[in-house]
Amino acid sequence: MTATVNISRLIVLTPDVCGGRPRIDGSRITVQYIINEIKAGITPEELVEDKPHLTLAGIYSALAYYYDNKESLDAEFANYDRECLQLAEEYSTGN
Repeated sequence: MTATVNISRLIVLTPDVCGGRPRIDGSRITVQYIINEIKAGITPEELVEDKPHLTLAGIYSALAYYYDNKESLDAEFANYDRECLQLAEEYSTGN
């Protein structure tokens, strides 16, 4: 008999892990990472091949979580990208 997986527990938010961003449980792979890879043309199957500790269920749960929270996550991702650009600029200028 195959064990069933409760998909509602595959995406977690832990304040002290990955800055509290939503991630696949048992990993440091964030929903944002999965979305960026999918937008870049990487398939879920290729993600599992590249990161065998992930499962297709985890990846599809990340996608479902994203689409269920798209508006707020898109804003969060944009803020994160702006912060990264700002830090890179500060680093490159020596500030």
